[in-house]
Amino acid sequence: MAGKKKYKRKKIKGSLSTRITSVCIYLFVGLVAVLAVLPFLYVFGGSFATERELAQRPFLIIPREFSLNAYKFILEDGRILNGLKNTVIVTVIGTAIAMVFSTTFAYPLSKKEFQGRNLILNMVIITMVFSGGMIPTFLLVKNLKMLDSFAALTVPGAISAFNMVIIKNFFEGVPKELEEATVMDGGSDFTVFARIVLPLSKPVLASMGLFYAVGFWNDYFSCMLYINDTSKQTAQLILRSIVLLAQGFDLLGSRMDFGVAGAPPEQAVKLASTVVTVLPILIVYPFVQKFFTKGVMIGAVKG
Repeated sequence: MAGKKKYKRKKIKGSLSTRITSVCIYLFVGLVAVLAVLPFLYVFGGSFATERELAQRPFLIIPREFSLNAYKFILEDGRILNGLKNTVIVTVIGTAIAMVFSTTFAYPLSKKEFQGRNLILNMVIITMVFSGGMIPTFLLVKNLKMLDSFAALTVPGAISAFNMVIIKNFFEGVPKELEEATVMDGGSDFTVFARIVLPLSKPVLASMGLFYAVGFWNDYFSCMLYINDTSKQTAQLILRSIVLLAQGFDLLGSRMDFGVAGAPPEQAVKLASTVVTVLPILIVYPFVQKFFTKGVMIGAVKG
């Protein structure tokens, strides 16, 4: 039809050996992609399966008998919603603090004229190999009176040396002419940082922000160490206790009514717990995916 663009199917060009090689590469990449997706499909499908079907079918994607018992078992424990709320708070606050500290620390280190730059950078890199250890960190958190508070879950992990170095490398690639022009127009260093450097660094900021968010979201060990108040526990620690409860379900019994499908199997509860904890991050990822590869690669190979 007139006025409409004609799209032609792209064909693999080149010699016969080149086309065969390209086809093999596509097949290999496709196979790897399928192998990467299958575990997610198994976890999602298995979370809706019954105990009998999980026992009969070691691997399934679509259950024959649909059951919400595992999710009902998780939601019947009223702590999970409060735990999800705490996890969101810790993730948002922790990521915001980490990004502020990491960017403000990385910016001066990206300036070659900054005195003591190499010494400070070497001290940062040393922390990537050696750490104070769990007991000294716990004693420090305790002496700072941060136990049973969200500060204990966000402040100790406020800066990742690896992420900060990548951000620094990215800042070094920002054109110096833009910064010099801003200074000539009367802009301060903070103006250059806030209005020039940060807007041009969206790829690396989105990538590192995702790294920080995933780290805070998945962290349960810090909560297990520093939080005794059950009302402040995060979803990961609560889901861990729910899984342990499901393991002894048959012995302890329950007053919950799960219908004709029977009690939730231990394996289904584990799979449902995985879905609950992973799904929010999977929802966020597509919004930053376009920045992800560019931000990581440029920050990693620069400098």
